[in-house]
Amino acid sequence: MNAKSASRRYFILAGLIVLATIVAACSRPGRRNQVIEPTLPSESAPNAGGYVPGDYVEEITSGGQARAYRLHVPENYRAGQPLPLIVNLHGLNSNAAQQEQVSRMSVKADQANFIVVYPEGLGDPQTWRVGPRAEGDADLQFIRDLIAYLQAQLSIDASRIYATGISNGAQMTNRLGCDMSEVIAAIAPVSGGYAPTENCRPGRPVPVVAFHGTADKILPYEGKGRLLMPIQDWASAWAKRNGCDPTATVVYQNGDVTGEAWNNCADKAEVILYTIQDKGHSWPGSDMPSDITTQDVDATDVIWAFFADHPLP
Repeated sequence: MNAKSASRRYFILAGLIVLATIVAACSRPGRRNQVIEPTLPSESAPNAGGYVPGDYVEEITSGGQARAYRLHVPENYRAGQPLPLIVNLHGLNSNAAQQEQVSRMSVKADQANFIVVYPEGLGDPQTWRVGPRAEGDADLQFIRDLIAYLQAQLSIDASRIYATGISNGAQMTNRLGCDMSEVIAAIAPVSGGYAPTENCRPGRPVPVVAFHGTADKILPYEGKGRLLMPIQDWASAWAKRNGCDPTATVVYQNGDVTGEAWNNCADKAEVILYTIQDKGHSWPGSDMPSDITTQDVDATDVIWAFFADHPLP
């Protein structure tokens, strides 16, 4: 099975069960692989890990449970020279290795000099619990613990920690923006679906850049009844939280892609939504099938440029 077929098969399988999850919760070959014993992040001394550039498959203990992740340290990393960190979250029924392949974020990390980590969800299929119940709190704590652990082991710029993800990973990214705004500088959800909620109360305005196809059959652009908000309404809600202008303006137009921005926001926390006409559930600019994705915008490039412009205020 080639990479395109595998990507198509994964996202079709994810679509069969992602809505049920919302209701209930309403490799690149490594230059160096290291599996560490599960360790509490608080037990680690600053920059004690001795990381060098390369790829790692590791675990930490969070909430008494071993949690796995992949880590890419860029080619130009040097201890004592703090770099940005991007948390990149896979979708439902996927995993960290597939998210690394689809987003090609590790390639971008080497070009732009940032660290990227790909956490693993739990369960069969692997998923992120985005609701307010105990499972959701455990996933949120895992991300907190993982960031703290990496800060203790690597030279990370605390003002430049970001989150992105696709599908169910985009939903988790959205929750990180709502609940971890003191840590996460900006978020970039891709092809996500968002339940109407009044529980999103970030402690500060959070910059948001997002991508969604109008022909997404898994998490529809127009929403789904009481389960999912229309994507435009979700973006407008973030703009309102951030104190932006109530009306968006077009800032990008290329082929089937239109980018709209809500500007004049508090703390320069702009909200930008890239709408991909007649395309489906995908990561724009990836090598996923052309009938569901576009090459008229590269999500990975845009996400990094947006993150680079939006450190913590």
